[in-house]
Amino acid sequence: MAIQITSLCKTYNQETDYPVHAVQNLDLTIDQGEFVAVMGPSGSGKTTLLNMLGGIDKPTSGEVNIDGCNICTLREKELIAFRRDNIGFIFQDYSLLPVLTAVENVEFVMQLQGQSNEACLSRAKELLTQVGLENQLNKVPNKLSGGQQQRVAVARALAPRPRFVMADEPTANLDAKSTAELLDIMQQLNEKEGTTFIFSTHDPRVIQRARRVIVFEDGQLKEDRINTNNGIDTLA
Repeated sequence: MAIQITSLCKTYNQETDYPVHAVQNLDLTIDQGEFVAVMGPSGSGKTTLLNMLGGIDKPTSGEVNIDGCNICTLREKELIAFRRDNIGFIFQDYSLLPVLTAVENVEFVMQLQGQSNEACLSRAKELLTQVGLENQLNKVPNKLSGGQQQRVAVARALAPRPRFVMADEPTANLDAKSTAELLDIMQQLNEKEGTTFIFSTHDPRVIQRARRVIVFEDGQLKEDRINTNNGIDTLA
């Protein structure tokens, strides 16, 4: 068991007459090494869920336990360290540091961990080669295409060897070719390094590749299914 979510709720504008129940009373387990798509329309709560799983946002109530540690109770410094060492993020807008080159963006989190310059550079080059950017190491983000920037973001997320990667609409700005190539890369890295990938998406190309699909609507779990060679098996 990797992630255990218990009675998780997130309400915005709680003190007003118009509270927004982004996530409502959610119970869910995600095992280590899964490749999961959380799908639903805009406003369904899927991004809020990812932010709580990654410790970016705190729930109104409930728990997010990762190997028995309720990250919702961690102090800010403890939570920052936990995220740094265990969770990688891939954002829809890439969120690369504009003044750093591709290789420097990938090295950055490892440097925060205190790894040696040699180890950071070696790992960054290895990952950028894996995502097909071995000839773009020294380019800053605005000299890269959208697909290339997203590949840098994937390499950066994986650089510190996180156990979990939270990917928020990672293919939203990509064409079909770039999407297919990016998903190939993430599947290969999932299988090679055993990293758990959790996507928020409404992209059918991502949903088709996922081994598990969680359907969200109005902040509630509507369906939980796994993709098998024989079709789809419903879990909830």
